[in-house]
Amino acid sequence: MTMPSDTTKSTAAAKRATSATRVPVKSKPELPKAVKALHMGSGDPLLLLHGFMMSPHCWEQTAARLSSQCEVYAPAFAGHWGGELVDGWSVNVHMLADRIEDQLDELGWRTCHIAGNSLGGWVGVELARRGRARTLTLVAPAGGWHAPSLTQLRITLKFLSLLPIVEIGKRLGGFAVNNPIAQRFTLLALSKNASAVSRRDTAAAIMAALHCPSMLPFIVSSIRGPEQEDLSTLATPVRLLLAEYDRVIPNRVYARRYLKELPESADRIVVHGVGHVPMLEAPDRIATLIAEHVYASRNRLRAV
Repeated sequence: MTMPSDTTKSTAAAKRATSATRVPVKSKPELPKAVKALHMGSGDPLLLLHGFMMSPHCWEQTAARLSSQCEVYAPAFAGHWGGELVDGWSVNVHMLADRIEDQLDELGWRTCHIAGNSLGGWVGVELARRGRARTLTLVAPAGGWHAPSLTQLRITLKFLSLLPIVEIGKRLGGFAVNNPIAQRFTLLALSKNASAVSRRDTAAAIMAALHCPSMLPFIVSSIRGPEQEDLSTLATPVRLLLAEYDRVIPNRVYARRYLKELPESADRIVVHGVGHVPMLEAPDRIATLIAEHVYASRNRLRAV
């Protein structure tokens, strides 16, 4: 019987030590992919509209919860990440509503329940005026200002100030998307409880902001375009959800028209402890508030 030599023992021991102390190499986080639309579930038709410089990703968790009782469709706006490309500088609320109407026609949805966040709420109001909404849930809606006005100028300058940041982010690419500082800055604007938002959802929000070719065209068109019509004329059942800690369009300034002009029958609810895009940090609560409004309206619906 041949005994192993000291050299053989040393080599084997070295291999075992190396194997035991080897640290696995961390792979880079995969970047989120663009989504043209989320479409899931069955039941009442429900359209979910995202905000300016966002994408359908922000609705993923809420859509999944609602899909057990509704057929949910959450498209990307034209000129936004995942949406169809738009030529020229004519990107405005009316054009976005036109494109969404085309998609509703393709789905065969003459009417549907609509829930929209920020810009999505503004577009939702326009669709309601066109008779496409069975119910309308406005989640921290934009467009609550007169034009021209100091309020409009302030929100315009706020978004224009993001242009240099977006351009720098484009040059940094994936580094900006997964950078902790960039993610913290993003969550400071969009949420109240940053720890409740996943890194994946945050990365998707950053990707959407960096891949929004209609950013400047929409800002310019909004300055030139007419203001939103009187909200008191809406005949659709409306539920207004205001985010308590909205840092993008604070309620004390930008919710006044909605609070004052919406019909008296409209629900007015403050969602506590959330920021401008509450679906990211409180998907259960937002899904429940939307579902309640959909179900409460069933007895008031008529065939069309």
